[in-house]
Amino acid sequence: MSVCPCGGIPAGASYEQCCEPALSNQRWPETAEALMRSRYTAFALGNQDHLFRTWHPSTRPSEVSADPSTEWLGLTIHETEAGQAKDESGVVEFTARYIAAGRGDSQHEVSLFRKRAGRWMYVAAMTDEEP
Repeated sequence: MSVCPCGGIPAGASYEQCCEPALSNQRWPETAEALMRSRYTAFALGNQDHLFRTWHPSTRPSEVSADPSTEWLGLTIHETEAGQAKDESGVVEFTARYIAAGRGDSQHEVSLFRKRAGRWMYVAAMTDEEP
């Protein structure tokens, strides 16, 4: 078994122990951070269905895709605010490293998550104007 693309929870956990239950729709992530990690893993593995079903319908584009030529190298979670099982919203700050078109790069984002029908959903990257 190899370490989950997201780095694993707990650290070093295998894909089967960490994100596979979410990506195979067996179990919904219980926290905003767990959903963030599963979405990173979905990008890394090209699982567009998971990306679509975990994106809040109020902000979701009509088509969701993951570029198969992008190689995802790692995820660092910097901070989480709320986003626990009892919360209704949460914020996760992260950096995702990748290689695209032969160049290494990273994406730093502060993401907003909200519950919908009791399930965590990705809403959007936060801007300075958002609460």
